[in-house]
Amino acid sequence: MKIAISATAPHLDADLDPRFGRCPYLLIIDTESTEFEAVENPAVSAPGGAGIQAAQAVAEKGVQAVITGNCGPNAYQALSAAGLEVAVGASGSVRQAVEAYQQGKLQVTSAPSASPGFGAGAAWRPASGGWGGSSGCAGGRGAGRGGRGGGRRG
Repeated sequence: MKIAISATAPHLDADLDPRFGRCPYLLIIDTESTEFEAVENPAVSAPGGAGIQAAQAVAEKGVQAVITGNCGPNAYQALSAAGLEVAVGASGSVRQAVEAYQQGKLQVTSAPSASPGFGAGAAWRPASGGWGGSSGCAGGRGAGRGGRGGGRRG
């Protein structure tokens, strides 16, 4: 079975990126042989429609399922329309997420797990253990740079 996983780097020991549409890499993995292909996400910097573009990219690779932390409504609709299973709630390394999926420990969803715009306002920074930017949400009003707020980083 071929699956796609949202990842922070192009290898199996990379952290899973909780944002499907804005992850830097999509790892296409053959679960039987553990061979994989790392694909740079073409939508990582898209001004809009990142989830849809990422969904199209993985569908073109012939995967049967997607594993991620969260999946917004547009990405979910595109993945669902392509007949792909969507498993959310994954965390840890890509390798750990594959194992959790194979053991049935991930939630296969029948609806989006994130609101529109999830992940658009900031970047996940595994080294710091959290979200960069002001509030982690698009258009947030957190402290931001220099205490001025602003939310989106460009």
